[in-house]
Amino acid sequence: MTRRVVVLHGLWMPRASMHWIARRLAAAGFEPDLFAYRTVHGGPEEAIPRLMARLRERRAHVVAHSLGGLVVLEALRRSEGVAVGRVVCLGSPLRGSAAATGVTSHKWGSFAIGQSAALLRHGCAACAAGVEVGVVAGRKPLGLGRFFGHFDGESDGTVAVAETHIEGLTDHVTVAASHTGLLFSREAADQVVGFLLTGRFRHEPR
Repeated sequence: MTRRVVVLHGLWMPRASMHWIARRLAAAGFEPDLFAYRTVHGGPEEAIPRLMARLRERRAHVVAHSLGGLVVLEALRRSEGVAVGRVVCLGSPLRGSAAATGVTSHKWGSFAIGQSAALLRHGCAACAAGVEVGVVAGRKPLGLGRFFGHFDGESDGTVAVAETHIEGLTDHVTVAASHTGLLFSREAADQVVGFLLTGRFRHEPR
């Protein structure tokens, strides 16, 4: 069984932001491997070659928050055939982010999001073939993103639940957490562990 899990943070966040979920993974018997990248001044074009080199070292699952999920799926799309286990995206705007589009409509927006702007605005077309991808989305609308983008339906305050759906997902589930709260939610962590172990989330009536 694959035990190594490469863990990616999101926009404006340090690697340390993923320590809590990394501890939960370790407690479940996994071996977390935290991956840091420059989200604004480096962006996907700098991160993707480094990420693929890390994934080629040894087979691994991947857990990624927000922008990190987009970076992972874009990397796998460009490098089909790389042996990875399962991928879990936490609150990633895989269909593109209305909040990011709203931010970049301001003069200061390009400086705030930098080299990650295009990927955040447009998202990913679909999951890479042959990769099991699950999404844990938040439905507690607490976050600054709601001031920059219009959300139809549920959201985590930064990303709409609808923005986390793309073609080819293996499974999708929502939890009662905000965008940042997904990193510290026990329910979200339990869903991540469950998907890595079984390829499915636990779905309960709401």
